[in-house]
Amino acid sequence: MTTRSNDRIVVGLSGGVDSSVAALILKDRGLDVHGLFMTNWEEDEEGYCQNAQDYQDANAVAERLDIPLHRVNFARQYRDRVFDYFLHEYRQGRTPNPDILCNREIKFGVFLDYARRLGASKIATGHYARSNGDGKLRLARDTSKDQTYFLHAVHADALRDSLFPIGGMLKSEVRELAKHAGLPTHDKPDSTGICFIGERPFRDFLSRFMPALPGEIHDPEGKVLGSHSGLMYYTIGQRQGLGIGGHRQAEEAPWYVADKDVDKNVLTVVQGHGHPRLLSPGLIAGDPHWISGRPPRFPLACRARVRHRQSLQSCTVEQQGEQLRVRFEAPQRAIAPGQFIVFYDDDTCLGGGTIVSATLTGKDKGSRDEKGTQAA
Repeated sequence: MTTRSNDRIVVGLSGGVDSSVAALILKDRGLDVHGLFMTNWEEDEEGYCQNAQDYQDANAVAERLDIPLHRVNFARQYRDRVFDYFLHEYRQGRTPNPDILCNREIKFGVFLDYARRLGASKIATGHYARSNGDGKLRLARDTSKDQTYFLHAVHADALRDSLFPIGGMLKSEVRELAKHAGLPTHDKPDSTGICFIGERPFRDFLSRFMPALPGEIHDPEGKVLGSHSGLMYYTIGQRQGLGIGGHRQAEEAPWYVADKDVDKNVLTVVQGHGHPRLLSPGLIAGDPHWISGRPPRFPLACRARVRHRQSLQSCTVEQQGEQLRVRFEAPQRAIAPGQFIVFYDDDTCLGGGTIVSATLTGKDKGSRDEKGTQAA
């Protein structure tokens, strides 16, 4: 058994500037820093996932900082714990967010366990978030880069053993520090999206694992406007890629996805960014996770966001059996089942849940059932 060192920190080096600076900061504190590069998705023949280049960049940073770099393959765990969930959610007509499970299951799960076997007392990452070792998660100083939305499902025990060295920095300060230290990643562009999709067209990737089932596109009154390529390719609030253009006796306004009926294989669209079918005064969330391990006292008055980088919205949360009923102070647009709602008390992230369904305003209010299916 490896003996754990009180000052050994294993940093998840991804090959990006944020994790590079996290390692730099800890190294400058005189800690015993080790880097760990994770492979969470096997390279495919198309080469869209830039794993090889990222490893070279991580290795160059480790050499510059004079720290050991370990390399480990978690692709099997990623497929079992994250990718299977990703496909299951799309089959159910929902829009998943695999990054949240990746953090809980991989980066603050199997990676943390592996780091402990390397003798580490803690791990560190380049996430924009703050935690002081008490198991709580707080907003980053750079609110435009804050990543607590993606970290809300991490358990308090894991947070107690995790460090976020750049959580109190602005992105501009991170890049400047990297440049001053001569880190080769100082001007590397930020990565976007999910590695297993990379820069390839999303539809091309998804069609490799799920057969597309074309169907009809309807307006709210049930009129057929065109055809869709498969419900899995669309999400609530989507404007681009509908391919229906203008229609006689219809307003000259853009169309947006308002609902996906899996049973009928029908995509419902509406015109106008602020159409009532896109606005929701509340939602139902399932599988709630509270970082502290204990649910708060209900009703809970707090703030929340239903997507990354959304400004925090005032709401009231009540328990409804094993689910949560959330009512917003102001209606929210394009709430997508399968995504997550994350709750905050001031700057502290409390946890969150998976969005099951949204309640609607106006004449359509209540037309969605508790499974998130809306009548066409």
